[in-house]
Amino acid sequence: MYKIVLTLLLYTCSLFAWGQDAKFWHWKDLEKDGVHGVSLVQAQQLLTDIKLKPTNIIIAVLDGGIDTAHLQIKPYLWSNPKEIPGNALDDDKNGYIDDVHGWNFLGNATGENINKASDEKSRIYHRYKNEFKQANLDSTTWDRTKKQTYKIWQQAAGEIIFTDEDADNLSFIKMARNAVVKMGIILIREIEDSNFTTEKLEAYQPIGKITADTKISYLRTMQALGIDRLAGHQSLLEDLNEYISGKEQSAVSMETPPEDVRKKIIQDHYEDLNDQYYGNNNITGPNAKHGTHVAGLAAGIIDSNFAKSNFRNPIQIMGIRVVPDGDEYDKDIALGIRYAVNNGAKIINMSFGKSFSPEQAWVDSAIRYAASKDVLIIHSAGNESYDLNSKSVYPSPYSNVFKDRASNMITVGASSDPVIAESILTDFSNFGNNVVDLLSPGNKIFSSLPNQQYGFLNGTSMSAPVLSHIAALVRAYFPKLSASQVKAVLLQSCWKPNEENTLFPIPQKDQSKKLKDISAEGGIINAALTIQNAIKLQKSTTKK
Repeated sequence: MYKIVLTLLLYTCSLFAWGQDAKFWHWKDLEKDGVHGVSLVQAQQLLTDIKLKPTNIIIAVLDGGIDTAHLQIKPYLWSNPKEIPGNALDDDKNGYIDDVHGWNFLGNATGENINKASDEKSRIYHRYKNEFKQANLDSTTWDRTKKQTYKIWQQAAGEIIFTDEDADNLSFIKMARNAVVKMGIILIREIEDSNFTTEKLEAYQPIGKITADTKISYLRTMQALGIDRLAGHQSLLEDLNEYISGKEQSAVSMETPPEDVRKKIIQDHYEDLNDQYYGNNNITGPNAKHGTHVAGLAAGIIDSNFAKSNFRNPIQIMGIRVVPDGDEYDKDIALGIRYAVNNGAKIINMSFGKSFSPEQAWVDSAIRYAASKDVLIIHSAGNESYDLNSKSVYPSPYSNVFKDRASNMITVGASSDPVIAESILTDFSNFGNNVVDLLSPGNKIFSSLPNQQYGFLNGTSMSAPVLSHIAALVRAYFPKLSASQVKAVLLQSCWKPNEENTLFPIPQKDQSKKLKDISAEGGIINAALTIQNAIKLQKSTTKK
C-alpha cells in the first residue's frame, strides 16, 4: 500500500508560485540550478553526444492504475505487439485477453474492479482468529510453519488495537474536516476558486467581515493540521475523507472482519498460485491518481507544456494494476512481477509496501524469477519514518524463505532540498543502511495526474520511478549491460557530501542524521554521473 498521511497531500499545479522550471526541480542539476535534483538534462546531453541508437526499454509500473488517456503518457504506453486490440481474444496465448497495454489483477472478466481493500493485518487477524484466540493454546505439537504463523498473528493482533488516543485523534480530524467544509463554502463564495490553496488565501483580502473571520479560522486550522500551504482545498478534503475512512475501518477491525471484496469481485482461488488467469485489461481502474503520477515520472516527463525535445526517449510504460486503496495482495504482486517479466519488461517499478506479507514466499520467488531473466526491480522504501534496520516492510530484498538477499532489487528512500523543505532529508522516508540503498527526490514532486491534470505528490513512491527512469536510460543505451551491472552503476553514481559525517536535519524533528545512516550508499542518485559510469563500464567490458 502506498501510504498517504495528512502532511503528504496533492498540490494543484495551477496555483503553484514557483513557475514552470521549479515544478520539475527533481530533474534539475545542483551546480546549474542550485537544487539537489538528478541532473537529467545533463544525462540526456551525454547520451546525445555519444550518438548511440537506443533500444526501446519497457518499465512495468506495478501500481493502482494508470490513466491511459493522458496525453503525455499515451506516447509512452507499451503496446503488446502480439495482441489485436478489442477483439476479445487471447491472440498471444498468454492467458490474458486483450492485454494491449498491460493487465489489471484487481478485476474480473465482466469489468468489475476492486477499489478499496482492507489492510493486511486485519486480514491476517481474522483469518486465524478462531484458531489462535483461545485461552489455553497447546503449541507443543505445532510444526515450524504453524509457530511462525502464530507469531505473525500475534503481531497483527497487537497492531490492530484501536486505542483511546486513536479514537481522540479520529474525533479531532472529523471535527476539523467538518469545520473545513463549512469554512470552505464561505470562502469559495467570495474567492470563486473551489480549490484555493492556503498560500492563495493568505494573500487574499476579504471583502466582508464574515469572510475575514473565516479566513483567520481556516488558516489556523491548516496550521493545526500541519497542512502544506500549497495544498488545494478540494484535494485536502479528499485526503481528509480518505484518512477518516481508513481510521473508521481500523476502529472496528478487531471485532468486525473486513469485507472479502476479493471473493466478491475477483472470485479466484486465492490460496492457489496456479489460479492466475483472472482480472481484465482495464489498467486504469477506479482510482488512477497515484499510478498516473508514478507513470509520468517513470516515463521522464520533464515539461507539461509539450515542449519539443531532440532527445530520443526510448521508454515504454507497461501498466500492471495490483494495488487497491488498501494493502495489496501478495498473489497479485507475485503474478504481476511474472507478467511483467514474461512480457518483456526490463525494469519493474514497485511504489508500494506493507508491514505484513503472509504469502511472502510467492513474492520472493517472483523477484528471484525476475533476477533469472535479467530484470531489475526498483522498490520504494516507504513513508512511515521506520528504521528498516529493525522494522520489516514488504516486499523486501531479504527473504526468510530463500535465506538470501535479492541481487536484482534496489530499495530507494526519499530526498528533498533546502529550497523545497529545510533539508535534503524528509521527515517521512523510511531509512536504514542495511536495507535502503540510496536516495532519490521524493518531496513536492510534480507529475501527471488523471484527466489531463498535473500536480505534486510526496513520498518514496515518487523517488522510485525517478530512479527507474534513470535505470531504463542505461538499459536502453547500453543494452549489453546486465541488470546486476546496471544496479552496480546506479549504486556508485550518487551525489555525496564532501564530508561523509556531515549531519543533515530531519524537518519537523529534533534530530539530524548522516546520509550513511539513512542509506547504504549515503547519497542521492545522479543521472549524469550514472551515464558517465555506464560509458566507462561499457568500454571496459568491450575491451575484455
